[in-house]
Amino acid sequence: MNDGYGAYGRYDEQDMHDEGDDGFSGHDEGEDTADTNGTNGGSGGPDGERTFAAMPPVSGRGFAGTWWGQAWLSALEGTALDSEQLTRGRRIARSGAVGAVSVRPGRITAVVRDRDGTGHRADVLLTELTEPAWERFLDMAVDSAGHIAALLDREMPPHLVEDAATAGVDLLPGIGDLEPECGCGAWDLCPHTAALAYQLARLLDRDPWVLLLVRGRGERRLLRELQERSAARAAGAVEGGAGGGVPQEPRGVPADRVYAAAGSLPPLPAPVPVPGAPGPVPVLDAEADPAGIDPRALGFLAGDAAARARRMLLAALSPEHGRRPGPASPVGGLTYDQDAVRLAAAAPGPAVLARLAAGTGRQRAGLETAVRAWRAGGADALAVLDGVGPPGPVVLDRAAAALESAWEGTERPRLRAAGAGRWTVVGRDAQLRVGADGRWWPFHREAGRWVPSGPCAGDPAAALAEALGETG
Repeated sequence: MNDGYGAYGRYDEQDMHDEGDDGFSGHDEGEDTADTNGTNGGSGGPDGERTFAAMPPVSGRGFAGTWWGQAWLSALEGTALDSEQLTRGRRIARSGAVGAVSVRPGRITAVVRDRDGTGHRADVLLTELTEPAWERFLDMAVDSAGHIAALLDREMPPHLVEDAATAGVDLLPGIGDLEPECGCGAWDLCPHTAALAYQLARLLDRDPWVLLLVRGRGERRLLRELQERSAARAAGAVEGGAGGGVPQEPRGVPADRVYAAAGSLPPLPAPVPVPGAPGPVPVLDAEADPAGIDPRALGFLAGDAAARARRMLLAALSPEHGRRPGPASPVGGLTYDQDAVRLAAAAPGPAVLARLAAGTGRQRAGLETAVRAWRAGGADALAVLDGVGPPGPVVLDRAAAALESAWEGTERPRLRAAGAGRWTVVGRDAQLRVGADGRWWPFHREAGRWVPSGPCAGDPAAALAEALGETG
């Protein structure tokens, strides 16, 4: 193993599985005892426990690659009180010194090795959700057609976290939810338990259902409860509910009438095909321009509306329509300035560009830079470019901690603060900026102006590689 990590020392994996009542050989006391992990990386075990093999060292600059892994890291780093232990734990986890991880309701466990090879059993306890909380979670999932369809298909949509929080159920840990226990003798968070907490982000990259397990529900049980609740909800809708209320008049047409009329009804017409491209814009030519109206600008706006209408139609006809929430319009909620930059990103021609620049108060070069930001990340990237809605103190504290732990040794670049949420690489035309939501944006200097280098990243090292052109 890298960096001199060798045998387990005082504690090996056999010790772990011989613990008996201490936590590794027992099965879930519930009714599920079959292996449920399928193809998602956990070794055979009951629905109440899964074991994941040790992972190799992390290569590259990133640590977690999916939304779930990054969300766990954000929650972990945002609620921890000892950033130094987190930094040391992140280095241990990156080196591959965390052994096989056992995940059970309320607890994750692994052997974590020091540099001299000494192994310590580390446990991180996460408060299990109460039965009333699970009831609210199940009701929330069944109430949403998108959630129930995704979960029954073994998918975990990211917006599940936000909707669960609205129902009063916090899936990600908050302050005080994580309780560390370690054989090294530390009474609070130590590098070994911090490394284990970081390792869970990599497990969530593989299978987000691990989060629900550690919160108290295994996959088989949760899916069964969702199916039963969904079926009961459907039956209640037809029968007037299970509470004995007055039955509601069934909607629709009785099935026997449909079958009886099947032979006499004409077939449904074929769906109208979606045009391959928006239709041509009518020629708005006049001997004299109407008062205050530029025909070229009006024609461009008509073409933009047609293109947006076609995209909305394609989205409505997509099999995924209704499963994932989204704005009714691609421009819903944009400010005047944001929408002007969006229009400029469509390359409308010099005359319209000049009108857009004048309308936004930007010079031509400034509008071109804003267009590059829009193409890199829409309204969020534009806000970072303009410094609108700068990051608050909490985000800046997290950003400082992320800069400390993103590189090791000689890899660490020399950074100089260049304003709130901005850091410039000394001697290089590269800059990092953090947005109000904690995401990192790469910038580079071009013709004396800082311009976006590409899309945002979840950690500063990946963003800086983009700014320096090292992403290949």
